[in-house]
Amino acid sequence: MPTATPAPLQRGASLPLAGQLAERYAQRIRERLLLPGARLPSVRDCARQHGVSPHTVVAAYDQLQAAGLLEARRQRGFFVRESRPAAARPAPAALPRQAPMDATALIRGMFEADAARAPGLGTLPADWLDAALLQSALRRLNTADAQPVQLGYGDPSGDRRLRQALVQRLSDVGVHATADQILTTHGATHALDLIIRTQLQPGDAVLIDDPGWAVMFARLTQAGIRLLPVPRAAHGSPGPDLDLLAALAAEHRPRAYLTVSVLHNPTGHSINLATAHRLLRLADEHDFFIVEDDSYGFLAPEHLPRLAALDGLRRVTYVSGFSKVLTPAWRVGYLAAAPQHLHALTDTKLLDGLTSSPVMERAVALCLEQGRLRHHAQRLRERLATARQRVTALAARQGFAWAAPPDGLFGWLDVGVDTERLAQPLLDAGWLTAPGALFSVTRQPGSLMRINMATSQDPSFWRDLRAAVDALRRRSTP
Repeated sequence: MPTATPAPLQRGASLPLAGQLAERYAQRIRERLLLPGARLPSVRDCARQHGVSPHTVVAAYDQLQAAGLLEARRQRGFFVRESRPAAARPAPAALPRQAPMDATALIRGMFEADAARAPGLGTLPADWLDAALLQSALRRLNTADAQPVQLGYGDPSGDRRLRQALVQRLSDVGVHATADQILTTHGATHALDLIIRTQLQPGDAVLIDDPGWAVMFARLTQAGIRLLPVPRAAHGSPGPDLDLLAALAAEHRPRAYLTVSVLHNPTGHSINLATAHRLLRLADEHDFFIVEDDSYGFLAPEHLPRLAALDGLRRVTYVSGFSKVLTPAWRVGYLAAAPQHLHALTDTKLLDGLTSSPVMERAVALCLEQGRLRHHAQRLRERLATARQRVTALAARQGFAWAAPPDGLFGWLDVGVDTERLAQPLLDAGWLTAPGALFSVTRQPGSLMRINMATSQDPSFWRDLRAAVDALRRRSTP
């Protein structure tokens, strides 16, 4: 059973204790498990955690500073140094560079984390996916009617058979589109990237959910976009703060709003019908378009309101994909948009990488046509509902509260202390977490963290979380 105590340093080893401690932290920094800007424990706290003297900790921190990995901030402590590429281009003077430097940490977490030890994971565990469904689709690709797909580039707009199947999928969630209004992509992230590169220009202001997806913050900032954070309400009517959104729109005249309307990452919120209608009215009033990311849509009930359904793909571009429920390995996503936008988006896709994979797209089409993907998604929703009940009970047993009732894959947990400071002792105990600052445009510290319902069912995690919170509070008490 994991504990909140890190593995002991080796006394009498050839490497002194200070060197061992410095190497331990250096490895975590290199592996992006300690993120740029993260605060290390105070000298006294670190000495207590590792059973060494404060002098040993000071010596270790000195070594890390000499290596350029740490910086000391007066009266604040020691922080992981921000990485600065030597050839980085300077930002335009008028554009604040706000993107957190840790977007890649979220991606690395998906690739490297052991799901059984990763309550902060952003995806379902592999053993929740339907391997038999994938194998069946791949076998059918070897039949005579599918073989021509494997011998050419494919249609730049995407496999026709997949786009026809997607017409029905969109209809299931109330979005009415033709196959010619759909463009396939290398996953939902690629679809969002095509929109940014095609429909936005450096210097544009864009409204963005806060909390939201750090990868999107980084992509927008890299493109020279000015971010306007819109807080997501934690209580009451879920969704964006529309009063603030209206004020930002009046002042900054944004070009677009990028949002997750259903099963928002990281809060799990879904907007209601009244919020959706008012948001669309604001888009008309202030003349901005909306990009609706529905990447977790298969995990949500189909009746939940989609902005694209209410808008009829007039101002809203709808984005989704299959990595969350089918397999991330196939990298198949898509967007649906008004006809006048499709030509330019397709041109950007052609310049980016010619076409997307017709083989993988046909495999996804087969999964959709068989109806097996719909049944698989229903089983996932039922399994997640059971997991949420268990996780909610485990959290309550340890005295933790949710910022809002959990839904879908994620819950937004309030632990009452700075979750960035909790991340290190929990990592020492073997748990990879997702502090709330990871999802903030400005990386503001706070007491919230994202919890994955599928990977947080081990009671040991909740006991270790309780122990780490209590230990942090004791250290913070004069």
